[in-house]
Parts: sequence; structure tokens; C-alpha cells
Amino acid sequence: MIARLALALTAWAERWIPDAFVFALLATVVVVVAGVTATPSTLPQVVDAWGRGFWELIPFTLQMSLVIITGHVLATTRPLGRAIRWLAGLPQSPKTAVAFVTFFALVSSWFNWGFSLIFSAVLAREVARRVAGLDYRAVSAATFLGLGSIWAQGLSGSAALQMASPGALQPQIRDIVAGGPPALVPGGIVSFAHTIFLWQSFVSVGVEIIVVTAVMYLATPARGQGKTAHDLGIELGTSDIAEDGHRRPAHVTPGAWLEHSPILTWAIVAVGATYIWRYFAAQADPLSAITINIVNLSFLLVGMLLHHTPARLARAVQNATPAVWGVVLQFPFYAGIAGVIVGTHLSARLADLFVSVSTPATFPPLVAVYSAILGVFVPSGGSKWVIEAPYVMQAAHTLKVHLGWVVTAYDLGEALANLVQPFWMLPTLGLLRLNARDVMGYTFVVFLALIPVVLLLIGLLGRSLAYPL
Repeated sequence: MIARLALALTAWAERWIPDAFVFALLATVVVVVAGVTATPSTLPQVVDAWGRGFWELIPFTLQMSLVIITGHVLATTRPLGRAIRWLAGLPQSPKTAVAFVTFFALVSSWFNWGFSLIFSAVLAREVARRVAGLDYRAVSAATFLGLGSIWAQGLSGSAALQMASPGALQPQIRDIVAGGPPALVPGGIVSFAHTIFLWQSFVSVGVEIIVVTAVMYLATPARGQGKTAHDLGIELGTSDIAEDGHRRPAHVTPGAWLEHSPILTWAIVAVGATYIWRYFAAQADPLSAITINIVNLSFLLVGMLLHHTPARLARAVQNATPAVWGVVLQFPFYAGIAGVIVGTHLSARLADLFVSVSTPATFPPLVAVYSAILGVFVPSGGSKWVIEAPYVMQAAHTLKVHLGWVVTAYDLGEALANLVQPFWMLPTLGLLRLNARDVMGYTFVVFLALIPVVLLLIGLLGRSLAYPL
């Protein structure tokens, strides 16, 4: 029954879901209309807010692009390529193959969502080459499910990183988080110990891994009932890790010698590793010092080391850059949407609606619902948290709810939005040679299954935590 539902939703998505860029343009129109009709702002004021916000996320856009590129660089190294080939040979049936890719996508997303996307896509294509009759849409959908469930509760979760990193949020937001006077949370810093490393967070991650993997196993069509890559007109080739292209040429000119020598790679990796060691050694709480830039630098250094030479690294980055075109094109439009939501105080009106009907017990689930709804229009965990944090954390103080669990509730809802919003599918859809509509039938099924699970986890586990931390 679940497999039939997935196929039916996939057929519906193929017919009715627009391209992700069209989705961004439609969302812009919706928010502009809402800003005019639901707030005191005039149309010129809404347009000005859109224009002011349009380029506000350029640094964040580059950071997210580098998350994808460094993840791709690491996932396509020869050592990991050999590991992927070995893993791809383990599943023998379509259902176990999809469940297998789902599990690895979920687990790897806890460590880094960019690496998870690329690693899972390369693994999915290798699996599709080996398992006859595998529905290519199902195994491709599996690669996104970490981003639709547990990524934000992991080491690269944007909101948790922002709350734990000094300077990542504006001083006025830190003052709100601090509470008081006297300050209940010194400096307004909420460390990983109070968010992703709560035992309640680990429980929710474990439950989601079990539920999502089981749903995808049940949703995958039996052999011959789905559409293979060949049926979709997709040529998989022999491998995504081109060993031959990485071999050193037989004759290297003196000018190109350094390109094919590991000397510079070793030197730069030594410098970078020393910096990272000194950076963490200087921190009182190393777990709270993990930032997007540190994660990107670490992945780049490991990728450099495993690719061995500058020539191989350059080729890997070149192969990775087509995957970021969607981020570069669409992020400014979502920044403009965020500008309208903030500039017209539309977000505050929506938040007031939820807070007015909240109690300490129902507030975290409502935060998750609100986060998921807003995430459809602003698909960026980091930039959206900047929008939500002031009034969400103020409400948490008012209702006396554990601040770290409110961040976790936000994260759980934020991830759900990625199952119905195609924006973050873009980096790997190019590698998979599919459109969002091809996979969203399966992500819809997971979305429907996770909604009650997430709300139940947030409500029950949150009762074991005391205010403020």
C-alpha cells in the first residue's frame, strides 16, 4: 500500500510540481502579496524590503556552496570511492538497496549535510548500476532524506551552530536569549551540550533513522514495478570516480611538475591542520567552537590530502561546481523573501498567532510546525533562524520552556520543510540527472510519516527538561 502511495504521489508530482526555481519565484510573489495585505506596509515599502534583502545572504551563499563543493571533493576521493563501490555491492534487492542508501544518507547527514548529499548521490548511482530492476527515483529520493530529517540535529545544524558561536547572531538577539536581568544564560550562548548533545536529541535522531528507513523500505516498488535509470533515459556510465582521469601523465613538463606533485598539498594541509588544532586548543568549550567555516576548512583539507595532488583536487572541484548553480541562482531570491518577511514584520504576526495559543507543553511542537511552514518559503536553516530567534526565544522565556529544546524543536520542523521544498535537492539533482518532481512523491510519503512522529517526540521528550537550560 505504501509503495502504491509513493508511486501515485510521484506521478502527481511529475505532473504538478514546478521546477525549483519556479517555486522560488512563486514564493516571492506570495510573500509580496502577503506583505501588502497582512501588514500595514505599502507595496513600495514591500518592494524596498525585498530589494534590501536580495543580496544579504551572499556570504552565506558562498559558505553553503563550499559545503557542497568540499563534500563532493571528499566523497569523490579514491579511498572513499573504493569504500562506496564496496558498500554498493552489499544490497541485493530493490527494497534493501533503497533502505541501505537511506540509512547511510541519514547517518552521514548528522556529521555534515553537504557531504551526506554528495556521498549518498554517488552511492545511489553505484547501487543503481548493480541492482537490477531498482526504481531509480526511489534510490535518488533516499539521498535527500538526511536533509529532511536529522541533519539539523547534527554537527552542521545551522541553528545550533549559531546559538553556540559568539558573533554568529546580532547582539540584540543574544540579549534576548540571555534573559533577565540578571542574565539566566550568560552571553546568550547555548552550547551543543544543551541542543544536539542532549540525550533527548539523540533519542529523536535514533527514532527518525528507524522510521525513515522503514518507510522507504516499504515505499520502494518491487523489482520491475518502478522505473530504472534506463527507463528514464539516464545513462549511468561505469563510475563517478574516474580513476583514469586522476593518473599522473607519463611525461610532465617542468612547469606542470608541481601540479602533479604532493609536496604543496602536504605543506598546505600541515598549515591548515596546525591552525585547526590551535583554534580548538584556545577554546574553553571546543564543541561550541564548531562553525561552518571550520567544517568547510576541515573537509577541504581532508579532501586535499586524499586527492594527493593539486591537479586531482582542481579536477574534483571543477566536477563539483555544476552542483551549486541552483544555490547561486536561487539564494538571492530567498534572501529577498526573508527581507520582506522581516521588513514588513509579517513573521511577527505569524509568531504572535502561534504564541497566543501556546502553553509550556504545546509551545515546542508549535515552534516545529511554524518552522516547517516558514521553511517552505525561506529554505535556509541559518538565515531563517535569524528571523525566528528573537520572538521564539522571547516567547520561550515568557512560557519558561527549555531554550535548547526550543532550538531542537525548530531544527526538527526545519528539516521537515526540506521534504516538500525542492531547493536543497538542487545540489545533487544535477548529479542524479533528475528533476525535483521525479523524487518528491517519495519525499512526500516520508513527510507524512514523520509529522506525527516529530510532534510526539518534541512533546514527550521536552517534558523531561527544565527551564532555562
